[in-house]
Amino acid sequence: MTTRKMVLIDTSKCTGCKACSVACKEWNQLPAEKTQLVMSYQSQKDFTPKTWTYVTFTEKYENNKMNWLMRKAQCFHCADPACVKACSSNAISKTESGYSVIDQNKCIGCGYCEANCPFGVPKVDQVKKKSFKCEGCIDRVENNLKPACVKTCQPGALEFGEREALLTKAKKRLAEVQKTHPKAMLYGLNEMGGTTYIYLLLDRPEVYGLPANPQIPASLFLWKDVIRPVGSVAFGGAAAAVVVGVLANVMRGAYRSKEEGETGHRKGGES
Repeated sequence: MTTRKMVLIDTSKCTGCKACSVACKEWNQLPAEKTQLVMSYQSQKDFTPKTWTYVTFTEKYENNKMNWLMRKAQCFHCADPACVKACSSNAISKTESGYSVIDQNKCIGCGYCEANCPFGVPKVDQVKKKSFKCEGCIDRVENNLKPACVKTCQPGALEFGEREALLTKAKKRLAEVQKTHPKAMLYGLNEMGGTTYIYLLLDRPEVYGLPANPQIPASLFLWKDVIRPVGSVAFGGAAAAVVVGVLANVMRGAYRSKEEGETGHRKGGES
């Protein structure tokens, strides 16, 4: 049985050399793209269909000291991935090792994965009408090789291994780092069910441009679990009526909650 893998990204060791991004381009045969300075030494603003990993740079002046906060950005490969749930053509699936991959033969470029990923990772190529993102070098992983980005990281900021063993190592490393960086934390332990790529951050997630509490959008649950299943068994006007009814109930519930809240507020003010 295949065990779940993990990549630890220790930002305290990252030098911002961008070798990980170059290695990703080379292994996946992705063409170079014209970039421009975003901030500090960051030249890539976001993911694209041809750029699956890049390095973010944040300069934070605190306690009379300039702190360089750098982060390798790529797909998190969540345990509970929004992209898999959102995919309208069942083109995205999870491997036993924990990676989410896109079957390009099934992808129709609908963009639902792009719209619903809390990290904004998948990007649709408007010419090919296909979605692309980091796939964790699954071809390497399944042949007992390290992902290309991990293989090329000279400072040792990236480590690859079995999840449980590497988590133990990550927690020990965190305890060491917190001696000099009390705000340091592990990001990805619980987020989105626990991610395959775990970060050791030196500061709060928001400082690195990451959501503090990433979640699958509620609208996606409504569409996939309520409206779409109902629409598949009902037809024409009947289906429309049911959908409208569901939405009406949702709105009615929201309105009732708001009204009760306002009533309680008024009563509290009168007492």
